[in-house]
Amino acid sequence: MENHSFTNPLFSREFLSLCLIIVAAFCNVSVFYSFYYYLGVIDIPLAWRGFLVGLEPMAAFGLRLLVLPWLHVRNAYATAMISLVFLIAVSCSYLWISSVSGLIVLRICHGAVFVLLTSAVISLIVNFIPPEQSGQGFSALAVATMIPYAVVPPLTETILPFVRNAADIYAGVSIFSLVGIGLMLFMHRHIHSAIGQMDKTLMQRLNLTEIRDNFQQKAVVILLAAILSLYMAHATIFYFIKNLTLQTGVGNAGIYFSISMAAMIAVRLFGSFVLDRFDKLKLLLPILIALILCLAILPHTATSFAFYGMAAVYGACIGVSMPVFNALLFSASAPGLRGLNTNMTLFTMDAGYFLTPYLGGVLITGGAGFNVLFYTAAGFVLLSLILINWQSRKGNGR
Repeated sequence: MENHSFTNPLFSREFLSLCLIIVAAFCNVSVFYSFYYYLGVIDIPLAWRGFLVGLEPMAAFGLRLLVLPWLHVRNAYATAMISLVFLIAVSCSYLWISSVSGLIVLRICHGAVFVLLTSAVISLIVNFIPPEQSGQGFSALAVATMIPYAVVPPLTETILPFVRNAADIYAGVSIFSLVGIGLMLFMHRHIHSAIGQMDKTLMQRLNLTEIRDNFQQKAVVILLAAILSLYMAHATIFYFIKNLTLQTGVGNAGIYFSISMAAMIAVRLFGSFVLDRFDKLKLLLPILIALILCLAILPHTATSFAFYGMAAVYGACIGVSMPVFNALLFSASAPGLRGLNTNMTLFTMDAGYFLTPYLGGVLITGGAGFNVLFYTAAGFVLLSLILINWQSRKGNGR
């Protein structure tokens, strides 16, 4: 099928600059790794904590479906700029909002701004990925989303003793939005020049018939379901690893994030050049099996060495699986639908990050230990494995 995207090399200045905008966006959400714990610090009732943690991704989950049919390349730049400005205001609002009702409104606003920003940037960036380099392109994009998770949590743990509480840090990360605005202004002429050279069909808004036909493709639906299951497991680590360390007395959440994200980034950087040479579906099967074992074993680690070893294994498994999933979905999509389907992976991320803390909160309120949440996460990966195994028997995995 003909490729109507830009024909520049993958690592163009436009692609790299937009990846940095993604870094800035995820810096503003990775700082909330301990939000469940913070809600306890400000005396939010236990029954509300899981709901409030998941409310930001829930808002993104709901809004993304409304945004995607409206968003296209022509309005993506302006949408990203406006979203960065509003993200600063939202981040700073955590300084003075501490009631349940106020946090409900704030978390909804936070989710809305985040989904507008990331959807707009993704709508632009997928057009700078050559199809023959989809594995490398999505590895680079995945690195951009994960760098904040490697840097921000340990940095937060270091700064936290010197500030009033985590709200000061939530406001402080707005500096990354300012950097993002600067990058967008710097790249304004280059991005608009590239847009002017695009095939006109890619600048049009998708109609409902195209969207409906897209979701009638079984490969697209199966891959999105498998990605959702994986994000449910990933969100368990993000939201509950600190509580697990407090329950078991083993390890430090900040160090766990650093090790796992370092492994994730290393795998994506050094493995991206070979991902496009393998059958991606068959590559996923042993990786997902290893991930299931890692999550099931994690609550039973008795020493820091074992705990951090599991962090490295977890990071390596996620580091391979996430970009491979994205590359498979990219390859299964028509050129005009690649922006939509890549944004749909963010939709599954929103869903996972909303449903997981809510489910976790229900289980914990019902008396379950945090170890049960990690067994459940292993079950989510098992479901992803079953879906991928089914898909691998139905078609080519390249």
